Amino acid sequence: MKLALFATGLSGIVAEYTLSTLASYFLGNSIIQWTMIVSVMLFSMGLGSRWSRHIKGNLLVKFIILELALSLFVSFSSMATYIASGFTSYLGLIIYSLSITIGVLIGIEIPIVVRLNEEFENLRVNIASVLEKDYWGSLVGGVFFAFVGLPYLGLTYTPFFLGGINLFVAMLLFFSTRGKHQKQRRLISSFSVVVLLSIVAGTLYAKPIILHGEQRRYKDKIVYSQQTKYQKIVITEWKNDYWLYLNGHQQFSTVDEDKYHEPLVHPVMQLAIQPKSVQILGGGDGCAAREVLKYPEIERIVLVDLDPEMTKLSQENLLLTAINKNALNDPKVKVLNQDGFKYMETTKDIFDVIIIDLPDPKSVDLNRLYTQEFYSLCSRQLSQNGFLVTQAGSPYFATAAFLSIDKSIAAAGFSTLLMHNHVITLGEWGWVVGAKNTTNAQLKSRSLELDFDGLSTKWLNKESMLMMTSFGKNIYGGNEEKIMVNTIHDPVLYHYYLKGNWDLY
Repeated sequence: MKLALFATGLSGIVAEYTLSTLASYFLGNSIIQWTMIVSVMLFSMGLGSRWSRHIKGNLLVKFIILELALSLFVSFSSMATYIASGFTSYLGLIIYSLSITIGVLIGIEIPIVVRLNEEFENLRVNIASVLEKDYWGSLVGGVFFAFVGLPYLGLTYTPFFLGGINLFVAMLLFFSTRGKHQKQRRLISSFSVVVLLSIVAGTLYAKPIILHGEQRRYKDKIVYSQQTKYQKIVITEWKNDYWLYLNGHQQFSTVDEDKYHEPLVHPVMQLAIQPKSVQILGGGDGCAAREVLKYPEIERIVLVDLDPEMTKLSQENLLLTAINKNALNDPKVKVLNQDGFKYMETTKDIFDVIIIDLPDPKSVDLNRLYTQEFYSLCSRQLSQNGFLVTQAGSPYFATAAFLSIDKSIAAAGFSTLLMHNHVITLGEWGWVVGAKNTTNAQLKSRSLELDFDGLSTKWLNKESMLMMTSFGKNIYGGNEEKIMVNTIHDPVLYHYYLKGNWDLY
């Protein structure tokens, strides 16, 4: 029974993490989803513990049945979510219902084990040993999910592995106590066979079923899908064009990625005047590096991206290497897989240009890479007349967030230049350039003098700079003074971002 409880603690915590990850992926806002899923499951465990008082008689049999039911729900939690994602807009209801169900089952089990164990140990030892095994299982489950389950088994097979552990322990308990439940033997045996066959069938058909469910989320054919330790990577195809998605959010499309990457890279590279060293933070798809490599005077590029699977894909996948011109395999490019903030805190390298090509600041963890403190670290690692540029979301769909990024860069001691462009598949998008040892007016004036003749660009030219640096009147609606600088201790940016007018897009 204690082994069963250990397995319950292990599978329960992994189920929490799996459902939290799924909720973050499908519903967005990872901080809220992780907080609410864990809280809801703990509350449900409390409900289960309360309801367990009404369970009487044949406790051992009922515990085994509960363990089998838990095995079934844990195993199919991920598959059910993916299937539901393609057929209903109430996906949150499905995910939270699974959280409540699994939480209730775990909550019922723990008091039952205490009651079963009371004939073998006194109350003091009984309570301590039962909770001890459950908590130890939770620790092992957390380690398993972080270092084995998510990176190697993914959200597809991790639940089935855990469900199999629950089934194994339930069967072990069933056969080791077979003399105590003769009357219910056929019921338990039948239920066990059903669970076993379900898990086996689910494991065999999980990948195509989940792919079918996931395909319904995307309008185009999925040609690549991978769950890494950090994110879900999906590539889709329509005719001869490709889209890259991270956690369901578009990163680029070959239809118009030049209208994003050229404004990101070339204005700041031209302003820097023959830079020798460039740092790219993010940009794991290799497209920003591709643009930087168009400058023969560049001696080194250091690309820092958190996810090694993303950069590996960009170095080896034939679709991506064709798009990025094999940029990440160029001898001038050094790829480092680590957290960008930590890298900036510890590096001693000095760069002429820093290009920040990170996902949108839609969560607290991404928010810190758009803070005044982070931009101050960038300033420290820039040469005396260095420049930085960051993608800054949409000045139209998330106007307050765009302005907050501008203010945060300025608060770090930079003069700033705002740019925007209409990227067909993304909508109106924006960037902020930061410069040391100049004024805003001088920066704007210099940007309008840039000439891209002789540079291999698909869209960008001298005339486009006038358009990209012009915003018209009253873009912020007179609310500029209310927008705050984004800092680590006051992370306002991701709130601005989430409150944007994304429904218009």
